[in-house]
Amino acid sequence: MSAYPNVRFLISANRREQFVTDIGAEVAVAGRSNAGKSTAINALTQRKSLAKTSKRPGATRLINFFELEPDRRLVDLPGYGYAAVTGEMRRHWGQLVEAYFQSRRSLRGVIVVMDIRHPMTPHDQDMLGLARGRDVPVHVLLTKADKLGRGAVQQTTAAVRRELGAAVGVQPFSAHSGLGVIEARGRLDAWLAGRQRAEKRVPEKETPAGSAEPAGED
Repeated sequence: MSAYPNVRFLISANRREQFVTDIGAEVAVAGRSNAGKSTAINALTQRKSLAKTSKRPGATRLINFFELEPDRRLVDLPGYGYAAVTGEMRRHWGQLVEAYFQSRRSLRGVIVVMDIRHPMTPHDQDMLGLARGRDVPVHVLLTKADKLGRGAVQQTTAAVRRELGAAVGVQPFSAHSGLGVIEARGRLDAWLAGRQRAEKRVPEKETPAGSAEPAGED
């Protein structure tokens, strides 16, 4: 059964005027193209294709709003760092994302998705700066952790935690193996419920549901 049985797509916004009504609470998910952002969203919601995955980077080009339950939303931001798009398109994405961060009073937190093999790129740093500018909590998912050995996962996670400090949550994550899915979902639920952190530690690994799709790369 889905963690959010009534989840539904609301709208894809290409400009600020198309954003959904700014009430309730929402959490934004951001990440570099090809870091597994859409796959992470599908694993968190236990829906196979809620967020569209693609072998071609840069599939998310609009701001997609999903309702998890009444007045509780997940917001999929455009993937950044995709060099194949035009400069004009990149500027539009940047202006759209900046407008989102500047305007959303309902924003409760930002999940930043990074490929554990290539974390903390300059684009990731820019996104972290936008979130900090709004003074909202940030949680980093180091995705594709199943592609590294346990020692390398622990080493990379520790290095990113040292770089970002205690104010930013950092965890390994794999939609394929289920590593970290329950923990990340607990953080999402805590923010949407108005808590800065979940009250108790949750297991680090969840057996992936059949509906979670590990193939997408966006």
